[in-house]
Amino acid sequence: MAEGRLDKWLWAVRAFKTRSLATDACRAGSVEVNGQPAKPARDVRSGEIITLRQGLVTRTLHVLGVPPHRVGAPRVAEFCEDRTPPEEFEKARESRVQQFLAREKGTGRPTKRDRRALDRLLG
Repeated sequence: MAEGRLDKWLWAVRAFKTRSLATDACRAGSVEVNGQPAKPARDVRSGEIITLRQGLVTRTLHVLGVPPHRVGAPRVAEFCEDRTPPEEFEKARESRVQQFLAREKGTGRPTKRDRRALDRLLG
């Protein structure tokens, strides 16, 4: 059975852009393996459930395997299954929209750039 470091696995399956970001998240307590806080050097095995908090979203990943190195986006599905409920992404989207709509009084009319960003955000 293959196993590897947690921080390397998170980086290899593209959960984090850099390995140091994955390590920092583990040290901050944002990553749990099977419900237990995990350190960066913890071994990851097939069948484990990894929960990580990234901003407003709490992602749930099921480990299917350990890649030998960082894999391309199309191959990520071979090594992990994303079990994050859609409500998590919707919650983050709603928060971004509310943050954008809450303009401070006296800031004036939105610029053309602001309006375009708002149109993209609202779909």
